[in-house]
Amino acid sequence: MIRITPDIAIDEKEIAEKFIRASGPGGQNVNKVATAVQLRFDAAKSPNLPADARRRLLGLAGRRATAAGVVVIDARRFRTRQRNRRDALDRLIALIRQAARKPKPRVKTKPTAAARQKRLAAKRRRSEIKRLRGPAGGDEG
Repeated sequence: MIRITPDIAIDEKEIAEKFIRASGPGGQNVNKVATAVQLRFDAAKSPNLPADARRRLLGLAGRRATAAGVVVIDARRFRTRQRNRRDALDRLIALIRQAARKPKPRVKTKPTAAARQKRLAAKRRRSEIKRLRGPAGGDEG
């Protein structure tokens, strides 16, 4: 079990890894060895993920989530499989931790009377500036 938060843990069996060839540094090694890792976590079917956290996770994952609710993370930053595996897993854990946090509810507020007066005064000043840019009101006709 991989501990995400004190109350959320996911089983290693829920995570599928696939090793693919990576681009980038490594020279000839890159052409021969599949060091990049593609990690897949089926968030939609995970029994250990609360429904609200699942919804937030799929929202946070964005393009990394498939239509079926599978979160796909590619890690190809390092030259070795072990470091790429650790990187992908760390990124998944960070994403799930972020999704597990409940967002702070928004509290509606009203502008203060002083703020309203300040805004209206600024609008009057701006209006006066624009009015003065108009044609001269002297010798018309």
